[in-house]
Amino acid sequence: MTGGGQGVPVSGSVPVSDRAVVSGGVPASAQPHPEAPVGAPLRTPLRALAGAPPVPGAGMVAAGRLVRARGPVWLVRLEGAGLGAVVEVEGAPGRWVRAQVVGFDEDGVWVMPCGVVADIRPGATVRLVPLAERAPCPVASAGRVLDAFGRCLRSGAAMPAGDEPVRGPAPAALQRPPIVERVWTGLRVIDGLLPLARGQRVGLFAGSGVGKSTLLGQVAAGVAADAVVVGLIGERGREVGEMVELLAASSVPVTVVVATSDEPALRRVRAAELATALACAWRRRGAHCLLLLDSLTRYARALREVALASGEAPARRGYPASVFARLPEVIERAGAAGTGAVTAVYTVLVDGGDMEEPIADEVRGLVDGHWVLDRELARCGHYPAVDVLSSVSRLAGHVCGPEELDHARAVRAALALLSEHRDAIDLGLYVPGSRPALDLAIAVREGLRAFLVQGVASDGAQACAQGEVAAGETRAWLAALAREVEP
Repeated sequence: MTGGGQGVPVSGSVPVSDRAVVSGGVPASAQPHPEAPVGAPLRTPLRALAGAPPVPGAGMVAAGRLVRARGPVWLVRLEGAGLGAVVEVEGAPGRWVRAQVVGFDEDGVWVMPCGVVADIRPGATVRLVPLAERAPCPVASAGRVLDAFGRCLRSGAAMPAGDEPVRGPAPAALQRPPIVERVWTGLRVIDGLLPLARGQRVGLFAGSGVGKSTLLGQVAAGVAADAVVVGLIGERGREVGEMVELLAASSVPVTVVVATSDEPALRRVRAAELATALACAWRRRGAHCLLLLDSLTRYARALREVALASGEAPARRGYPASVFARLPEVIERAGAAGTGAVTAVYTVLVDGGDMEEPIADEVRGLVDGHWVLDRELARCGHYPAVDVLSSVSRLAGHVCGPEELDHARAVRAALALLSEHRDAIDLGLYVPGSRPALDLAIAVREGLRAFLVQGVASDGAQACAQGEVAAGETRAWLAALAREVEP
């Protein structure tokens, strides 16, 4: 996000009393002149102020004060706080509210709170705090549920830091190995018609209530990965426990990073980036990690909230330009690199099935394939509710042989014919024999539905076994269907 003096509203802000002091008291020489305008520089540098609480290992911490507060952004006078720096603002006695710098101008730095705001008053003490810029060690985090700052939600303990930065660069384009290895999920519709590859990035596009979370759980349980990282961004608190239970039976290490819908936007942003960093940390160790990020849309909305509060102008349907700069930063970090790989599935919410919505349209151009869930299929009890004709895997040609690709094309052609003439068939208006290819598709319609519809495995070990053992069954079934629909 861009810095903020331009466009950050200041009218109607709360002025700080000239008598307000920082912790331990501020010399009179450090106070602004009573007649000086808000934003006038202090006559004594802030680093000279005494009484700042120390942080272990960091010496004395720079201290400042809260100058203005309006809406989600606060103006702070504090030296040494650059973009992305984390500060704490004193609230109720003994309690500090964490905030992050999102912009600055000649008046000071603009911060947004990362926690619950309570008892924040004019002139409150502000201190700069160190923040770990590296994700927790992936091995130590395995089997745990973490918050956006890498703390265990159950115990509140911080995890030991690892080697991967929370916001790090993507692997260099020429250092990415070719993607040639197939990943089996145990789901026939994906394995047969939308094959997944090791290191592929896929978008799962769906509205609410069409089985998105269930499908994610099935993929997590069925893929034979070395580790699984799940990022729940902006989800309902109830769903967090359900997802943890769904993943509890997994035979591989699982880490869940959570920032629920009621948490501040900055926490939702950091949670998505932390989940991505943890997956990349497994890749750094040469492992194959499955990353499930639910949802990328809520991550983008959190970015929008921060950007607009920072004074950035809205662009495409209210989304500032910086949102579309940050999306590829997250998506491009996944993929194969060295001997490891991150296979990623990102969920994208589509309002009313609008695939041209800005975030959906942008993500579709960044990923290596997309799975689209259809509400009409879900309403008919068709699970997984994957709309095969609207979905695609761009790496199918890299991991499937020519014969299997021909079988998949034949089945898709039959599904397309049935979709095109569905009304005429259901109303009895179609005259058999007028189109031989359609006659064949109608004859095998129930077989096609049986291939596409699949139940949920009872546990993760069973699903993983299905993903490996059922590969031959899926290929054989797909080949048989292709032979029946080909003229």
